[in-house]
Amino acid sequence: MGEAHSRHHEHDGRAHTHIHVYGPGEHHHGPLDHRLVRLDRVLGKWAVYRPLRSLLIGIVHGLAGSAAVALLVLTTIHNPYWATAYLLVFGVGTIGGMMLITMSIGTTAKFVGRSGIFSRRLALAAGLLSLGFGLLLAYQIFFVHGLLSPHPRWTPS
Repeated sequence: MGEAHSRHHEHDGRAHTHIHVYGPGEHHHGPLDHRLVRLDRVLGKWAVYRPLRSLLIGIVHGLAGSAAVALLVLTTIHNPYWATAYLLVFGVGTIGGMMLITMSIGTTAKFVGRSGIFSRRLALAAGLLSLGFGLLLAYQIFFVHGLLSPHPRWTPS
């Protein structure tokens, strides 16, 4: 069997991604979303399409991740006009913050991480740091504050 990898290309008049195997292997096609392929083909000619698509996906993910915080605060606001204003300010602030963080990380990685060794080490360091933080947070929640015990010691401030 040959070497397999994911490959994005166009043939038979449509762009798609599939597993491609070199050598005596096979040519497998996975399930395709033809609407996305059609959208990519029509709008992909514009230079602004890819960045705009990434921005919109980031906005949706950014807002989805912080919806619980927004809803928690929203329960304390009884005036519908102030609640709407809060949601607008919170949404714009969340989008702006996510954009700034993503831009700063992206530009740093682009200018500093041109070597493959640096990129792999940076990914390893970020993964270990995230794992360590997650374990510390789990320790604090489960053991120090006793979340699953009959008498948890955490009170919101």
